[in-house]
Amino acid sequence: MESHFWKIFTISSAVKFMLAASPHSTDFEVHRNWLAITHSLPMKDWYYDETSEWTLDYPPFFAYFEWLLSQVAHYVDPQMLVVKNLNYASTATIYFQRCSVIVTDLLYSYGAWRCLRALNIPKRSQRHFAGEVLLLFNVGLLFVDHIHFQYNGFLFGLLFLSISLLLEERYLLSAFTFAVLLNFKHIFLYMAPAFAFYLLKFYCLDVGRNPFISIAKLGVVGLTPFVASFGPFYDDLPQVVTRLFPFKRGLTHAYWAPNFWALYNTADKVAARLLHIKNPSGSTTTSGLVQEFEPIVLPNITPRTTFVLTVLFMLPVLIKLFCFTTKSTSKINFLRAVVLCSCASFMFGWHVHEKAILMCLLPLSLLCLLHPADAKYAFWLGVVGYFSLFPLLFQSNLLLLRYSLYLGYIAFMYGQLVRLHPNSPDLKMYLIEDIYIFGFLLLPVYEHLLSPILGLQEKLPFMPLLLTSLYCSVGVISFFISYYLHMLDLSHRIFLRSTSDLLAKSKLNEKLKDKVKSKAKSKPKVQ
Repeated sequence: MESHFWKIFTISSAVKFMLAASPHSTDFEVHRNWLAITHSLPMKDWYYDETSEWTLDYPPFFAYFEWLLSQVAHYVDPQMLVVKNLNYASTATIYFQRCSVIVTDLLYSYGAWRCLRALNIPKRSQRHFAGEVLLLFNVGLLFVDHIHFQYNGFLFGLLFLSISLLLEERYLLSAFTFAVLLNFKHIFLYMAPAFAFYLLKFYCLDVGRNPFISIAKLGVVGLTPFVASFGPFYDDLPQVVTRLFPFKRGLTHAYWAPNFWALYNTADKVAARLLHIKNPSGSTTTSGLVQEFEPIVLPNITPRTTFVLTVLFMLPVLIKLFCFTTKSTSKINFLRAVVLCSCASFMFGWHVHEKAILMCLLPLSLLCLLHPADAKYAFWLGVVGYFSLFPLLFQSNLLLLRYSLYLGYIAFMYGQLVRLHPNSPDLKMYLIEDIYIFGFLLLPVYEHLLSPILGLQEKLPFMPLLLTSLYCSVGVISFFISYYLHMLDLSHRIFLRSTSDLLAKSKLNEKLKDKVKSKAKSKPKVQ
């Protein structure tokens, strides 16, 4: 590996360590509790314990991961491994958990490096440097993992590793790695259709392979991690599945993710206000609680409805990937399909967290290096998506930090994309897009100036979150529609280009034939 990549990794790790003392979220206690559960209780009780409200709700591989961490944590501070020590946060515990995230980011860095190599981006090039910084200093991961606190880095490392293996046509190993990832965090099911359709077409149905044997191999490789993960919990599978898919949490999270349902909830509230209809149940979408609720005016949304909508909006891109993608365009179309499948799930899924926008943003960080149109969409969603994570960092002593990191990252991203794709018309922003982006300046003005001055913090405490979610949802929906059209139009452009090339070649061949014939006619016959 090139030394400058790991220099950037070292610098990014130092920055992450400097953030270790930052205020953390409830997710810090979630993972401390999981350390305690997996270390102190027998395996059969892991998915039953309810000592804390933060019960274990990730697949078994992540539980095994927590168990491994707990073996080291025991030597750092044994008290963090006591199940009844709720909200325990000694200095040793804080730095242990923070450092564990930094160390496991090594897998993320390796996966990112492999993806840059699999995309044939020249080493020590400007393109490679831009990819290194955009990925290793990803501001979304800094927000979510190293301030808010989670372990998304090494999970995306597994994703990048799986993507790189697929791009290198090591299909079975890619499928195995992705199956392992699903058993760490099942939210990556969002991307599974893109992997499944691609592997089916370019591995199982590839010319020269027996499709039945290929499907059998793929099935064995894909199911093996599930057997290893869920096998020890065979007798408790219903309980485990209930924990993994808690449908009673409601359509939207306490803070609405900036998706279609944010607009839906708002439309319902506005309609109820205009029609003077009161909520009979008392539960409200803006209570700040995780709960079930029913809309006041609009139809009630069920998990089945969100599932059907998600599948319907995935189908066109999957059909494009399977039916209208050639081998030469398969890799870039696969990455676009991963982005769009993730975005469809983010837009219409049940109880979507705002953090799930990273599943669209990180693969886009690869695509923006390759094509100027993808670069524009990546910049657009970056402006919107990373801003939408601000409510996770709500403490007053984080305000300067979050704005500084965000603005620095966005400025670097814009500068690099302009440098990589100079004078490209695809990067051009229209006036309405510029106005929308500059509109983000008004949200902090309301939150930090107008709301305190007008005394709205107590009367309308949810308003800053509501405005952020609504404004960002407009940008995410705009991205989803325009990027979807961009991918579906790609085959048409390629078809037209290839057709014009064939026509040009055929015309050239006709001209050559005419010249040969004319020369043959003009040549005197030999007596």
